[in-house]
Amino acid sequence: MAKHIKFSTQVNQNFTKAARYTRHSSGLLKQIKICNSVYEMTFPLKKDDGSIEAIKAWRAEHSHHKLPVKGGIRYAANVNQDEVIALSALMTYKCAIVDVPFGGAKGGIKIAKWKYSDAELERITRRYTYELIKKNCIGPGIDVPAPDYGTGPREMAWMADTYGAMGEAKLEALGCVTGKPVGQGGVRGRTEATGRGTFFGIREACEFEEDMKKLGLTKGLDGKTVVVQGLGNVGYYAAKFLHEAGAVIVGLAEYEGAIYNPKGLDIEAVVKHRKDTSSILNFPGAQNLDDTSLALELECDILVPAALENQITMDNVGRIKAKIIGEAANGPVTADASEVLLSGGKMILPDMYLNAGGVTVSYFEWLKNLSHIRFGRLSKRFEENVNTKLLRSIEDMTGKKMPEEVFREVVLGASEEDLVNSGLEETMINAYHEIRDIKMRINDDVSLRTAAFVNAIDKVAVTYLQMGIFP
Repeated sequence: MAKHIKFSTQVNQNFTKAARYTRHSSGLLKQIKICNSVYEMTFPLKKDDGSIEAIKAWRAEHSHHKLPVKGGIRYAANVNQDEVIALSALMTYKCAIVDVPFGGAKGGIKIAKWKYSDAELERITRRYTYELIKKNCIGPGIDVPAPDYGTGPREMAWMADTYGAMGEAKLEALGCVTGKPVGQGGVRGRTEATGRGTFFGIREACEFEEDMKKLGLTKGLDGKTVVVQGLGNVGYYAAKFLHEAGAVIVGLAEYEGAIYNPKGLDIEAVVKHRKDTSSILNFPGAQNLDDTSLALELECDILVPAALENQITMDNVGRIKAKIIGEAANGPVTADASEVLLSGGKMILPDMYLNAGGVTVSYFEWLKNLSHIRFGRLSKRFEENVNTKLLRSIEDMTGKKMPEEVFREVVLGASEEDLVNSGLEETMINAYHEIRDIKMRINDDVSLRTAAFVNAIDKVAVTYLQMGIFP
């Protein structure tokens, strides 16, 4: 029987290791590390057949050094208090790393989602929102939930509607959650954000020739082989963007099994095959792996665990062949397993950096909700008019007419999605450079995870010190 791995212990183990490289007092470090508050709630659900079921749920608010706190809500049969606390801590550090002015939080409802009808899920979501309102754990300036495993735009729309009906901040009510449908206050680009951010992070890491040389790889993504575990929202978009940038997706894994083709897999074709057959298995030209965990052990340059935590442990770490592990999920590699991988000369792109695309674009959505204006609305046509005049002037001076297709592409003003994606790219590139610079400053042997923790600890500490709470 596999040993139970406590998620919060893993997070705190990594925190303690990084704290040694900071100069903060033990009291301040303890304050940064601990979870400020966690609320456990049990509420009744009247099912469609008239029976009553008790539903258990949590909301953890790890750090109030900045408000509002921010974090997703997951629906899963195995969600528990320790997991919620650990994920809320990672959210604190994640927000600090990408300079998003939120504290960390996380929520969870202990249900197997597939067992409930849509009507039952709506009642669960609305009652959970009611519980958060009564505990003052939701609001545009207090606590702003978002989607996570098992939730999406639909659940966020239910939450926003419930809060709007009961909350006092009517004008800013839509800012109570992020990840909403675009028509209900969401922002374009949010759906792809975590996967796109994962892509940006991996791409940037591969741009440092000296780092790639240490791994026996060449600079850039072109031709690098990739295995992605998890074909949900994050894994799909990460695989899609990596493939479009020239990487070769050789393996894909889902809960029903995994497939492998060293010549490459067509992501869209695999998704269509799964939609038609309810499984990625038996995809034409691919080898089946009935045990999905075996995908982690495939020969590849880059492994992207995009499912759940504790996927690479001391039990299987010796069989991991990938040279770069990009943690698109939260906590997919345990602290001890990370040490083994690093000692074996592998690179780990840590979760608290690599999957920060979601919270970054959630921040943009929150700003949109508070400002009540779509990004690009004031500037798009002005940019197009200016660009058109400029290109027409060039054509008049040179006497050469630009092809119409190229002309339209050049003059195009930035849309909301363009601006969101640009802001996400800027954020992920800057954050990687910050982390890498800290790693090089401390010691090149220090991991990127430790450097990321140092970065986060220092930023949170500065906020506390500026408050005057600690000398």
